[in-house]
Amino acid sequence: MPAITVPDITILPRIHAPDPVIARERPVRSLTTAPTGLEGEGFPVHRAFAGVDLGDLDPFVHLDQMGEVEYAPGEPKGTPWHPHRGFETVTYMIDGTFEHQDSNGGGGVITNGDTQWMTAGAGILHIEKPPEWLVVSGGLFHGFQLWVNLPRAEKWAQPRYQDLRAGEVALVTSPDGGALVRIIAGEIDGHNGPGSTYTPINLAHATLSPGARLSLPWRMDYNALVYAMAGRGTVGVEARPIQSGQLAVFGPGDALTVAASQVQDGRSPNLDLLILGGRPIRESVAWMGPFVMNTREEVMQAYTDYQAGRLGTIPAVAAVHHTPTTVVESGERPDGSSA
Repeated sequence: MPAITVPDITILPRIHAPDPVIARERPVRSLTTAPTGLEGEGFPVHRAFAGVDLGDLDPFVHLDQMGEVEYAPGEPKGTPWHPHRGFETVTYMIDGTFEHQDSNGGGGVITNGDTQWMTAGAGILHIEKPPEWLVVSGGLFHGFQLWVNLPRAEKWAQPRYQDLRAGEVALVTSPDGGALVRIIAGEIDGHNGPGSTYTPINLAHATLSPGARLSLPWRMDYNALVYAMAGRGTVGVEARPIQSGQLAVFGPGDALTVAASQVQDGRSPNLDLLILGGRPIRESVAWMGPFVMNTREEVMQAYTDYQAGRLGTIPAVAAVHHTPTTVVESGERPDGSSA
């Protein structure tokens, strides 16, 4: 799991552990296991937020772990052309290469440790796919896509991209040097990531060596989520076991603690975690496929605008459209079941 690493972790700035006397540790409220599914043209994903109430996720609405999969030649897959409105997509590539193109003429490529931050805002059409050379050769594919909601006042912002290179992320370590923390967005103990966000959030990728412990100061007004992408360990001062494919939702407080098991399996020598949180928007949510709005009427208008071509024009070389089918409102899961 390369993302970005350093030859000597001891030279990095240190995160100060919260003062155990005055810090209020966040308890673990829930621990869920991500089911598997298929996305786009058929690439495998783990639905990290499945089974979690949208109120606990706010300001986030969706998180997919894409892969980890070793494709044979001819197997790599992407997504067809599809629309978005009302939120931001954050695609973090750990292994492999993904390229994108949009209806505004934009495009780019992200690879190991890069992040593509797309603000859909008022609406855009885009496509994500492996490059042709990767389709021919096959190879490892592993990444994440996070959906960050936009507040009502920002849902009509002009679409924009941020292509964040791996070398731009802030790299810090724990006091004992046992953890490498890559801060992609937000601020942790005075260290700032490069991502610029409408909704205030923290997003970090932490790699803990076997037996390492990481305690982070965390803003009281943010929620806190930890997703295990590989390895085994514990979350919270109560040391609840967590393993690859599981999500921990934390309760209130101003500090959170995670630790790696002393013995890891051969496939995952370290504990790798996605650590995220943000200031809840606390607005109603209506969600239909790639549209995240405040009301059902706004979602239906987005669908109408998409069908009428008002979200952009797909280049002539593209032929496949993604058609949204299900409306999700606050307190409801994407599959229609109650949260």
